[in-house]
Amino acid sequence: MATKKRKVADVKVDKNKSYSLKEASTLVKDINCTKFDSSVDLHIRLGVDPKKADQAIRGSVTLPHGTGKTKKVLVLCTPDKEASAKEAGADFVGLDEFIQKIEAGWTDIDVIIATPSVMPKIGKLGKILGPRNLMPNPKTGTVTNDVAAAVNEVKGGKITFKVDKAGIIHASIGRISFAPDKIEQNSQELINAIIKLKPATAKGTYLRGLSMASTMSPGIVIDTKSVQN
Repeated sequence: MATKKRKVADVKVDKNKSYSLKEASTLVKDINCTKFDSSVDLHIRLGVDPKKADQAIRGSVTLPHGTGKTKKVLVLCTPDKEASAKEAGADFVGLDEFIQKIEAGWTDIDVIIATPSVMPKIGKLGKILGPRNLMPNPKTGTVTNDVAAAVNEVKGGKITFKVDKAGIIHASIGRISFAPDKIEQNSQELINAIIKLKPATAKGTYLRGLSMASTMSPGIVIDTKSVQN
């Protein structure tokens, strides 16, 4: 059963219309159904075949206005890197003890950063971390020797994204408390990053579908032409 607020929100969204990104960034606030500061998410359908290695889009982008959420960061590294990781603001720093915790089921973190030298030890955690999008990866900047810079980027609003099996990227780009222009600018920054990663082998339309929604609100269809600079 839909709540009264959800029914009102459904009426405000024209299901037959594609909104501009600017319109959607204002409307998503108007139709919010929650009392808490809910997440604002983008869902981007791409014309790619994720089964092909060169079309399995993944990357990272620093949102100009951050995510509105403080991310918990774990740095897996050798002892000589621990001090710089802690100074940069990492929530957890270490190696073997955290590998054991993860093997036992602990995944109460948002991002894992690792140095290249410890990746062989982390490889066995792939089955746990992979499905949760937590596995460190050089393409997203989470495998690096400069762990302090990586921690600063994550704390400053850097997000990672990857296409799922259905060819869709789901990403949180802010909170419902953000001003419409900040929602729009964060969204455009993510879309620009995804457009830059278009593989040469992708056929037909690359940006096939785009929608925005906050937690528990109806989705707003966005005209893809309004976001392609």
